[in-house]
Amino acid sequence: MIDLNKKQLQQLEVIQSVYKSDTVTRAQINDLVKKKKISNPSWLKSSKYKVDRGVYKLPSNNFTSTVTQVDVPKTNTEAAYVVSSLTDNVVPSLIPNFVNFGNYTDIKNIVKSKKFYPVFITGLSGNGKTLAVTQACAETKREMIRVNITIETDEDDLLGGYRLKDGQTVWQDGPVIEAMKRGAVLLLDEIDLASNKVMCLQPILEGSGVYVKKINRFVKPKLGFNVIATANTKGQGSDDGKFIGTNVLNEAFLERFPVTFEQEYPSAKVEEQIVSNTLKSAGKSDSKFATNLVTWADVIRKTYKDGGIDEIISTRRLVHIAEAYGIFKNKMKAIQVCTNRFDDDTKNSFTELYSKVDAGASVEQILEEKKQQELSSLETDSNDTEEDKDEDIQV
Repeated sequence: MIDLNKKQLQQLEVIQSVYKSDTVTRAQINDLVKKKKISNPSWLKSSKYKVDRGVYKLPSNNFTSTVTQVDVPKTNTEAAYVVSSLTDNVVPSLIPNFVNFGNYTDIKNIVKSKKFYPVFITGLSGNGKTLAVTQACAETKREMIRVNITIETDEDDLLGGYRLKDGQTVWQDGPVIEAMKRGAVLLLDEIDLASNKVMCLQPILEGSGVYVKKINRFVKPKLGFNVIATANTKGQGSDDGKFIGTNVLNEAFLERFPVTFEQEYPSAKVEEQIVSNTLKSAGKSDSKFATNLVTWADVIRKTYKDGGIDEIISTRRLVHIAEAYGIFKNKMKAIQVCTNRFDDDTKNSFTELYSKVDAGASVEQILEEKKQQELSSLETDSNDTEEDKDEDIQV
C-alpha cells in the first residue's frame, strides 16, 4: 500500500499527463520543474521508485491516499497567469490650491490627448517635475503608474516576473505591463539613475508593444498609454558631482523621447503664490513671510548660478519651511530645521542671509553687498601678495 498526499498526487498527475508512461527519467522530471509545471518531487527521485540509473517507476493507480481521488483538483500545467495584480484606482488626487507653472500646460495637453508621445522632463531637484505630471493626470482624470528608478531596477522590476502566491508559482505583471494594459500614463521617475538594464523598454518607447519572453505573450498598449520620464540631468551624467549616482543613458534610449522639457524654478510671483497657499493651508497666512522666503531663495539661486555656493533652496524646500512654520509656530526655527541638512557653514550663511532679507534688504542690495565684499577680499589678497614680494626683495 502506498500513501501519497495531495501535493504528491498533483505532481504525479502532471507527470502522467505529459509523458503518458509508467516510468520517467530524471531529465524529464527536471524539465517539468524548470518549466515550473511542478515543484521538485524529491519523494519520487528516491531508491523506493528507482528501476534503473536515472529512471523511476511511477506509482500505479492501485494505491491508497490521504486524499481521495474525488478530492484531487485538476492541476494547471502552467504557472497561473495573473492578468492584473493592481486593482486600486490609480488616478492621482488633485492638490488643493495647486499652482501651475513652467511646462505644465504642455504636459497636460499631451496627457489629455491620450496619444502615445514619450516625454523627457529635466531640471534641478525640487522644481515640480513629478508634481506637474501627477497633477496633469489628476486634472484630466487619467490613470498614472509611477516607478521610482534606481541603479538596481531591471527587467523583472519593470515588466514583471514569477512570484509565489498561496503556495503556487504565478506570473505577476510589472508596472510597465500594467500601464500598457490599462492605457495609463507610466511615470519613470529619476530615469537618469538607471543602468543599461532599462534598455528592455526600447520597444515600449516605440509604442508598438512588447514581447514578454518569460510567459510567451505579446502585450499591445491600450489607447492612452504613454511614457513620461523625469531626471535631474539630460541623461549625460553629472559633471559637477551635484547629482551623485546619475548615469549616462544610452543614446538610442534617449532618442526615443520626441520632446524634452527643461523645467526651471517658477518666477518669484508664482513661487510666492505657492508658498502663500501652503502657509494658508498650514493655518499661518503671512504674505510678508512668503515674500521674504521667495526673495531669500532668489538670492541663493543667483549666487549658486554664479558659482558662489554649492547648495540651493528649491521650491520644495520653501514649501517644507512653510509647513514647518505651521507646526512649530516660529519662523526662524522653521528655517533652521529645514536647512539643517546642509553643512554648518552653508546653514549659517543661509540663516544670516534670511535675517538680512527679513530686515528689509532687497535682492539687488544683498547681491551688491556680496559683490563689494568679494572685491574687497580680492584687494586684500592682492595687497598681501605685494607685501610678500617686498619682503622677499628686502631679504
